[in-house]
Amino acid sequence: MSPNIQSKILENLILLISMVWILNPLHAQPSQSQIPRPEHPKPQYIREQWLNLNGEWDFAIDNTLSGKEKGWSKDAFDFDRKITVPFCPESELSGIGNTDFMNAVWYHRTFMLAEDWKGQRVFLNFGGVDYKCTSYVNGEEVGEHYGGSASFSFEISKALKVGVNELIVLAEDDIRSGVQPGGKQTKAYNNRGFSYTRTTGIWQTVWLEARPQSFLERVKVLPDVDNSGFIVTPEITDYRNGQTFKVSLLENGKVVSTASNTTIGVPVFLKVKKPKLWSPKIPFLYDLKFELLENGKAIDAVASYAGLRKVYIADGKYYLNNKPIFLRFVLDQGYYPNGIWTAPSDAALKKDIELAMKVGFNSARLHQKVFDERFHYWADKLGYLTMGEFADWDMVRSYTNPEGWANLTREWREVVMRDYNHPSIITWTPLNETYDIRDDYDAGVRADRDIYNLTKALDPSRPIYNASGFLHILTDVWSVHTYEQDSELFKKLFENIKRGNDKTQMFMNGWEWYGEVKEYDVTYGGQPYIVDEYGGTYWLPSFVDEEPRGSTRGVWGYGKTAEEVTQLISDLTKVLTDNPKIAGYTYTQLTDVFQETNGIYTFDRELKFPLEKIRKAFVQTAAIESE
Repeated sequence: MSPNIQSKILENLILLISMVWILNPLHAQPSQSQIPRPEHPKPQYIREQWLNLNGEWDFAIDNTLSGKEKGWSKDAFDFDRKITVPFCPESELSGIGNTDFMNAVWYHRTFMLAEDWKGQRVFLNFGGVDYKCTSYVNGEEVGEHYGGSASFSFEISKALKVGVNELIVLAEDDIRSGVQPGGKQTKAYNNRGFSYTRTTGIWQTVWLEARPQSFLERVKVLPDVDNSGFIVTPEITDYRNGQTFKVSLLENGKVVSTASNTTIGVPVFLKVKKPKLWSPKIPFLYDLKFELLENGKAIDAVASYAGLRKVYIADGKYYLNNKPIFLRFVLDQGYYPNGIWTAPSDAALKKDIELAMKVGFNSARLHQKVFDERFHYWADKLGYLTMGEFADWDMVRSYTNPEGWANLTREWREVVMRDYNHPSIITWTPLNETYDIRDDYDAGVRADRDIYNLTKALDPSRPIYNASGFLHILTDVWSVHTYEQDSELFKKLFENIKRGNDKTQMFMNGWEWYGEVKEYDVTYGGQPYIVDEYGGTYWLPSFVDEEPRGSTRGVWGYGKTAEEVTQLISDLTKVLTDNPKIAGYTYTQLTDVFQETNGIYTFDRELKFPLEKIRKAFVQTAAIESE
């Protein structure tokens, strides 16, 4: 038999085996137990036809940025390592564990499409890739995205072929550029201070999705408690005249209300009879079904859910469902010892919320990281209030460099639009500690106003911090940061909270340079006053070996036992709960993070304090609640 005939037989055999594989009910996926993070990554926007691409990929590091010249976008022959997606190469779970700087990394895998995807548009979806992502299918570039935190999609329909398809992903990352949002990722070789191990490349789920020729791009859902319903606004791609958008509301699996509209971009009102409100005590969620109809037949269908709740501010307080609420935030940085920015499992995301609620917190400030959509799903399910924050910190030239500011505002817009529908998110915070206004005061003031106005335009339904802590130029919420450990001195900081008061008289933020820029800070205007960082009390129990992670915060070591530290935390918290001018607090922090050992839990999620005593410290009745 000739070599050509042998080759042809082998090709046909591979194709036959492949076709049997792709026609199975799971659309070519391995068993769920074989896929890391197998759950659907967008629980508020689920189409039936999707394919999880997590798992083992070919991998290569490209520190010389010469991969394109070597032809790596078309041929992965030189990819010499294996990586487990969706874990970043810095993490243990990825199988790589390289914590040095990586200027670029490359990924490769193959996939095949199910037979019933024929005739549909196919999209490649990424939960998160840090920082610049370029993707190639069968050697053809299919898309490019800038931003390490926002989710995004590329349509790959035209690049696909019958049988095996080649997918190559290039991620370029330069956190030291100063124009790339990265949150707490360290710009030094080692972790130091409050900067931690970097995240490079793919760090959230990658998946394929089939959509019809006209489809629902996104649907905004705005709860309207006072009118007992939801305002639902669809965004349709390739709309054709005569198509109808329909939304159905389900309660316990039964359709109880529907609404529809044939006018593109116009919202519909979905009336709810006998409404059940979403709240931390009873986090009731309605199921939703979005459909795009053509000639009475559904050509696109998406499963979702929503919570009916109302958030607003008045008289210096937060209100939830028209009742004042005292916010017991905990600062959560969302780091994991073996996954860095990526939780090892869906259960780990849920567990972090349960751990916070167990010790008395009703909410979290999601600090300097855009959290996984699955985290927001569990917050919605469990009744856990959150503050959505961006990973803006330490962008040295963000205000004065047009590229840096464009990167920040563009990606922040994508984040707000992605997470708009989650009932658990009650406020937005685009910036943290706006200290770099010193570099250019005028540009800083303008940028501060711009980011506030952008956020308000995207979502007028939620209160907005212009920034957590430090300067306030335009803000719905007044926030301050202090790590004073003496409870009597701590109390004096908040004795003179009143409208028109100069912020420097109330709180100096602990920074000597504040006097240089105080003229740009507005006076307090009666907004809800949140002590948005306090505590940070260092303590490491004897069962934790501090050598591997260091102990750089030892200066905050007040107390030699868990009981003494618990009492200190209780005394500090009581100052805040007793003050009727204070609307909430954010305790620093939920867990230790690498060298920063000031958590209620260790980095491995072990409680460091007596449960009942530490819970009692955080749930002390607030003056707002006792009015």
